[in-house]
Amino acid sequence: MTDGSRPLSLCAREPHVPADRLVAEMVPPPRFDSVRFDNYIPDPDRPSQAEAVRVLEEFAAGLGGGPTNGAGAGGIRRWFRRGGRSADGPAASAGPRGVYLDGGYGVGKTHLLASLWHATEAPPERKAFGTFVELTNLVGALGFQQTVATLSGHRLLCIDEFELDDPGDTVLVSTLLGRLVEEGVALAATSNTLPGKLGEGRFAAADFLREIQGLAAHFRALRIDGEDYRHRGLPDAPPPSDAETVTRFAHTTPGASLDHFPSLLDHLSRVHPSRYGALCDGVEAVCLTDVQPVPDQSTALRLVVLADRLYDREVPVLASGVPFDALFGEDMLKGGYRKKYFRAISRLTALARDARRSVDT
Repeated sequence: MTDGSRPLSLCAREPHVPADRLVAEMVPPPRFDSVRFDNYIPDPDRPSQAEAVRVLEEFAAGLGGGPTNGAGAGGIRRWFRRGGRSADGPAASAGPRGVYLDGGYGVGKTHLLASLWHATEAPPERKAFGTFVELTNLVGALGFQQTVATLSGHRLLCIDEFELDDPGDTVLVSTLLGRLVEEGVALAATSNTLPGKLGEGRFAAADFLREIQGLAAHFRALRIDGEDYRHRGLPDAPPPSDAETVTRFAHTTPGASLDHFPSLLDHLSRVHPSRYGALCDGVEAVCLTDVQPVPDQSTALRLVVLADRLYDREVPVLASGVPFDALFGEDMLKGGYRKKYFRAISRLTALARDARRSVDT
């Protein structure tokens, strides 16, 4: 039974995202609008979490006030001087100019990164927040020099999910961040991989060791230990629904989309990942039928990006077929991208719980 309305279809959408929108949307996503340091709840059994809050609060305080470019970034220099770095010489030579949050999925790294963005005293147009994918997409849309010009006046650049997937990204980002550091931009990043280990298991990282080490030199690494907060103390993930339930929910829920999962995967191959956020515009729930294990790594990585964008926008996902923890094969879960896949499973499971609550009410 339906109410006569027709659900949306992600497969029918081919969004165009102008470059100015990419720049304007470099702010924390809706899920992280209200996060702050004081509503991050550290696990008392994991002292590294409370230590990360302390260090980031100090870092944010060091960014308050003063000019944002060149050697005048005194607040940043003072922050690193307290950490044992010299304040002599130009800003670019004052040691690392950023913090790098390393830890497993679900320990609250994005919460902390967004809290840093909110705590930094600068107007929104003077600080930027985006995923690593969104940053590389911005360079693709604007060109390298224009990206440097656009971001060089910023006080802070936050990069979430910092992961190098190919040698081209390694050289591009190493060069970009080096230029921004020279302009006095402070950096903050999150990742599941220490900066000196980026690229391992994905490409011949040893051939690009110089660039990777250059990236690592920009950051002071903070390790955050802990369990995945999304599932701490919660029941197991809900089982998949049957196709009839998914279809009925799609037809009776305003703003819901309904797609055949294999068709959606095929559609994603024709839409650039930079547009996956726009693909979800106005979608209140995603309904998928016939979910199957993804067939190859390229498809799997595209699905990871879509899962991230849905999670950022708090879009519940109701699906039939295999459970989300069966999306990625054993070889993928043991390979170089395994941390991405576990993050996607974690986030999709959380969104599946949200959808199940709607179905059950």
